This record gives sequence, structure tokens and C-alpha cells, in this order.
Amino acid sequence: MIIREGTKQDMPAVLELIKELAAFEKEPEAVVVTVDELVKDGFGKSPLFKTFVAETNGEIIGMALFYYRYSTWKGKTIHLEDLIVKAEKRGTGAGRALYKEVINFAREQGVRRVEWVVLNWNHNAIRFYERSGAVILQDWLTVQMDEEGIANFTLDIQALK
Repeated sequence: MIIREGTKQDMPAVLELIKELAAFEKEPEAVVVTVDELVKDGFGKSPLFKTFVAETNGEIIGMALFYYRYSTWKGKTIHLEDLIVKAEKRGTGAGRALYKEVINFAREQGVRRVEWVVLNWNHNAIRFYERSGAVILQDWLTVQMDEEGIANFTLDIQALK
């Protein structure tokens, strides 16, 4: 198995892994990003993310997608958006190898924190992260505003003017 930085040519396989993760997380219809967007956003003039891929015999079997964030408390941090290994390739060490690559990259870049979210029912992932030394925060809630919420909020603000 080879762990390497993802390339433009890997984005179709990366998108398939993203879709597999969405199905695993019980939201198969939630993925709207396209290969073209992944290529543009990950490999354009100002890349928005980086990927590492796990490859065996020319097949991409897993990936980690992450990007820089900035913490007012810690400075430069990394957000690990997705880490996924194909269902039939789990148990091969690919997930652990990708995770290790992201954490080593963070250390080499001098970031003070790597963060990500995990669903509260994904007990295997939670145990893995805890065994690695990660802390699962119980007092912070993830907050999101979707595309419809953004549009409605924008309309509400305009109506108030």
C-alpha cells in the first residue's frame, strides 16, 4: 500500500469515496460536489484543500481530505473533513496510515491542533480516535447553516433594511 498526496487525476475516485462515506453516514443524497469542483477547488490558483490517498495495486482504496483553518486561540490549525476507506478494504491498515499521514503533516507544518467531527453513533471511529490520543469534546456542538438557510437569512436581512 502506498500513501501519497492526491492529484487531479484522483478526484473521480475521491468523489466515489465521498459518496460512500455519505451513504455510510445515512445521507447518500447530500453530496452535490462534482469532480470538476474538486479539481478546481483543490488544484486551482489558491487550493482550498489537500488530500492523501491510499493506493493498492493502482486502486485508490481510501482518502483523507483536509484544509487549514485559523483559531484565534491556537493560530494555524487543520480541519480533517473526511477520512474514508472502501468498506471491503477496511481492516487493511489504510485508515490508520491515512490518519498517521495527516497527523504527521500537521506536525511538520507546525499546526497546534487538528480537529474533525465524528458522528456519535460511529463507535468504531470514536474508539480508534480515543486510542490514538484524540480527545472527544462533549461540550461543543457543531453548528451549520445550509444553502437554504443562507438564502433565507440573506432575504430576512434585506427585508429589514
